[in-house]
Amino acid sequence: MGQRIRSTREIRDTRYSADATVRSWYKSERWQELRRQVFARDLYTCQRSGELCIGKHPAPNSPVANHKIPHHGDPELFWDIDNIETVTKAVHDSLIQSEERKAG
Repeated sequence: MGQRIRSTREIRDTRYSADATVRSWYKSERWQELRRQVFARDLYTCQRSGELCIGKHPAPNSPVANHKIPHHGDPELFWDIDNIETVTKAVHDSLIQSEERKAG
């Protein structure tokens, strides 16, 4: 049988780089626990819109743990629970991404 062609993301994730290290943080149990703590603290409520985050990913109202100050690979900012807020996927993918592009 032929080999499966790897996606660009799979190739990128296996390269040794600062980006690959940061991506591995998002896959860790430590991150999963931290985001659960943030969601519970924020009562599963979007801190930008006030909407209840009750959908399952990738629904527009599913909860996303958003870094208020982009961490850019800084572990202190990444793991700081006070730098993370609950937002809906819709808010994260539109408003917040737009803010980051403008700042960027």
